[in-house]
Amino acid sequence: MQSGARYQAVLELISEIFKDEKPADAVINEYLRARKYIGAKDRRFITDMVWELIRNRMKLSFDAESAAPRQILLQAARDKLDEVFDGSPYGLAPLQEEERSRLAKENTQPYPAFVEAECPEWLFAKIKNLEFCKALNRPAMVNFRAHNHSRDEVLCRLRQEGLDVEPTVYSPLGVKSAQRVNLANCMTYQDGWIDVQDEASQLAAILCDVRPTHKIIDYCCGAGGKSLALAHLLGNQGKILAYDSNAKRLDKIKPRLLRLGVRNIELTDIIADSDKDFDRFIIDAPCSGTGTWRRSPDAKFRLNEKKLLELVRVQQEILHIGAEKTKNGGRLIYMTCSVLADENEHVIDRFLAGHPEFHFVNIRKVWEKYIETPYPHKSENMLRLSPLTTGTDGFFVCILEKNTLGC
Repeated sequence: MQSGARYQAVLELISEIFKDEKPADAVINEYLRARKYIGAKDRRFITDMVWELIRNRMKLSFDAESAAPRQILLQAARDKLDEVFDGSPYGLAPLQEEERSRLAKENTQPYPAFVEAECPEWLFAKIKNLEFCKALNRPAMVNFRAHNHSRDEVLCRLRQEGLDVEPTVYSPLGVKSAQRVNLANCMTYQDGWIDVQDEASQLAAILCDVRPTHKIIDYCCGAGGKSLALAHLLGNQGKILAYDSNAKRLDKIKPRLLRLGVRNIELTDIIADSDKDFDRFIIDAPCSGTGTWRRSPDAKFRLNEKKLLELVRVQQEILHIGAEKTKNGGRLIYMTCSVLADENEHVIDRFLAGHPEFHFVNIRKVWEKYIETPYPHKSENMLRLSPLTTGTDGFFVCILEKNTLGC
């Protein structure tokens, strides 16, 4: 493809993505599937450019004094305008005089903090940390979890496949890579030695402190990552009930079960009313996903205050279900991939105010039982992980134990 045609593809993609209706990766995949004639190098250029524009959307829009996709692209390509906007048959329309005049007047105004942070203003008012937001906007490394093999064995095999990998800092199960990994061609993955999972999520599974004799439920299991990690930690013993109200989501877990050779997970979209004796009721709550912006920077633009309020309502509702179904002496474990106190500390505080039968488990002690690296947070009641402090996705974990006799 000529340069102009590449940028035309970029413009078409951001014009759709910046509507903030669909996830960017879905838009990109759909676009490229429909254009199989685009070669591998061109695909790489187009996708890299699109993600770069997404990560710098607010600053480019501020400089352009416009949210229009073409004006944003003009700002990003201002050093090579004639090459990009060349008017070629499959390329971008040439620059108009008005556009040239606008570009000649460079915006010298300093960025407001929320623009510098690449964070919508209402969300920045909640996070209130510029460096934290910048860390959330940087691309993440690829993280894997060793499965049914030691991490050393996994590292050795991946390196034999020519991949530059290293152990994760905190999770004893984790491996990370700065380079992209083609999973279809990675035999370590295809043979079930590894699964894709962020280090923070791996740590959350470890902190559940599960045993084969426990009755365990992974509530709102989604794609099943936590359940699969628990299966590995249990050595395929015992049983994990992986629950999700969406049966289609559960179907997506089945190929992963087969590839990883997991036999101790039961998938279900129904829980009996009489089921009230869980040793571990694990809630990976539906949330804003603000902790995953490194991987999905476009998601911040699809979130709004109404959606956040609805998520908080659902989180509180699920915790009440968990409270009823956790046995006396059992643990209710609440986690999110959110960095917002609205979905984390505030939800827990409200829950405990209405449920005196629950108390905090010292999460530092659980950490030190399984993880050699120092505990990374000041609170021993609620754990926060983040790209700024731990180099992981943003993640929150709180462990509560039920004691009806002492309430």
